[in-house]
Amino acid sequence: MIGRRAFLASIAAMAAVGRVLGADGPKLRAAVIGHTGKGDYGHGLDTVFQGRPNVEVVAVADPDAAGREKAAQRCGAKRQYARWRQMLEIEKPQLVSVAPRQTSERREMLLGALVAGAHVISEKPFVQTPADADQVLALARQQGLKVAVMHQMRLAPAVVHLKKKVEQGLIGELVELRAWGKQDRRAGGEDLVVLGVHLFDLMRMFAGDPAWCTARVMVKGREARAADSAAASEDLGPVLGDEIDAQFSFAKGVMGTFTSRQRLSDHAGYWGIELVGSKGAARILADIWPRVLLRQAGKWEDAGRTDQWRPMEDDPAVQATAEQRSSAAANARVVDDWLAAIRGNREPVCSGKNGAMAVEMAMGVWRAGLSSGRVKFPLTERGHVLGEGA
Repeated sequence: MIGRRAFLASIAAMAAVGRVLGADGPKLRAAVIGHTGKGDYGHGLDTVFQGRPNVEVVAVADPDAAGREKAAQRCGAKRQYARWRQMLEIEKPQLVSVAPRQTSERREMLLGALVAGAHVISEKPFVQTPADADQVLALARQQGLKVAVMHQMRLAPAVVHLKKKVEQGLIGELVELRAWGKQDRRAGGEDLVVLGVHLFDLMRMFAGDPAWCTARVMVKGREARAADSAAASEDLGPVLGDEIDAQFSFAKGVMGTFTSRQRLSDHAGYWGIELVGSKGAARILADIWPRVLLRQAGKWEDAGRTDQWRPMEDDPAVQATAEQRSSAAANARVVDDWLAAIRGNREPVCSGKNGAMAVEMAMGVWRAGLSSGRVKFPLTERGHVLGEGA
């Protein structure tokens, strides 16, 4: 909670930001929080303010001097700080990029930026637990500030176009969503929280909020126990399982699945999500620049049946330039919408709420796997099922 004086100050700051975004005026003060060697600056989140004439990067914070100097050069920061709390207190930015890939300090960084009166854009996964998300989003609402999360595929032109076409009946009535992670060395629990959250965000984009989930979580060929949890290769909190199979129930009878198995790593296909409808299917090949394929069904013959996957007609991804396919362009789409949301006093498309629900779905998978039962959403227990933060 914050005091009344800080609350009123933040509301005034928000109104000022809205005025500046809507007309010529002083540049918005932006700051970047990174942590070289411990998450660095995510997927280019140190440079998301570049090329914006109405935004000035006043400072960057990083405890590592060498990494901080390089980051300052990349993002054009005027000043550098070893401690992000000190930077926020002195600089009083209106916009903050919370960039580290790791989530161990994510909640504190987000809360600190909001208390300082800044709108926040964050690397994914948004936070470690639903409880963390509850706290961050409650403060953002109280402060009247906008939070965005870097789920870039939600705004990718091909995905936006597919959403419109599905609503127009491209594949008939949506029946099923099939998602699978990269299934690389991180297969299972780490795949779930690093890449699964992107897929869960897409599931919700097409099917809405899940009602419940069930899951099987395995470790070395047996069902996992909470005691099998271990630290991820990155500082993301505890993770569980080298094989995960989860099932979600959505409205109108739509079912969704998520698969990540270490035993499939040698021949796993492109990670992504398949939308199965009553009249056809579409597949999103997940990436910073996702592509969309449509299934062209073959006929049953003596030799079997061969289906072909072909690019979606009028897919905006087909004719895109290298620049449009870049991480910088993907980040820019999220930032553009975030700034427009601040100006229009609406939720960003890649909102903190959407980021929070993706984390909640991941946590629900572990809860379902450990309980061997059905877990309903929203989760009643909001802490970390594996013990940390519970």
